[in-house]
Amino acid sequence: MMRAALLAAVLLALAACAAGPQKSGMHAVPAPPTNVPPVVPRAADGPVLMIDSATAMLGQPYRWGGAAPGGFDCSGLVFYAAAGAGLRVPRTAVEQYAFGQRIKRADLRAGDLVFMHLAHKELHVAIALDHQHFIHAPSSGGFVRIDSLDSPPYSAGYVGARRILPIGPGAVSFASPN
Repeated sequence: MMRAALLAAVLLALAACAAGPQKSGMHAVPAPPTNVPPVVPRAADGPVLMIDSATAMLGQPYRWGGAAPGGFDCSGLVFYAAAGAGLRVPRTAVEQYAFGQRIKRADLRAGDLVFMHLAHKELHVAIALDHQHFIHAPSSGGFVRIDSLDSPPYSAGYVGARRILPIGPGAVSFASPN
């Protein structure tokens, strides 16, 4: 509704510009209404931006040590996606697991970091999309993809989750290690 009002105001202003010079005796074109609030897009929060950055990388190949388009390892995807949201996180899964606020699996929400022990990885990290699904760079030969915590091997490998905490406008940090 606000967009429609703004569009009407813009179209009215453009029509006035296209009308050419006014002749004497004609009425002036009314100004656009001043009581229409400007359309200001809602600023996305950190978790939304982080998920957007990560999902934009779906299909990118796994690359050990990778943290940029062209190849990611698990913690590199988290590092890249967090940076895309203006968040500072450590680079490795072990460092990422040591920071943030510890949360219970039942309390998982979008943007939380999910940690697992897998057969060929001491510690694997992913980004929660909701309480069940996550996005990650799984392993050598794999691609950035979405999986479920209810599916093997992730269901058996879950070890914990952390939440990144904003501390003020433009500044982000982590809670004390727990």
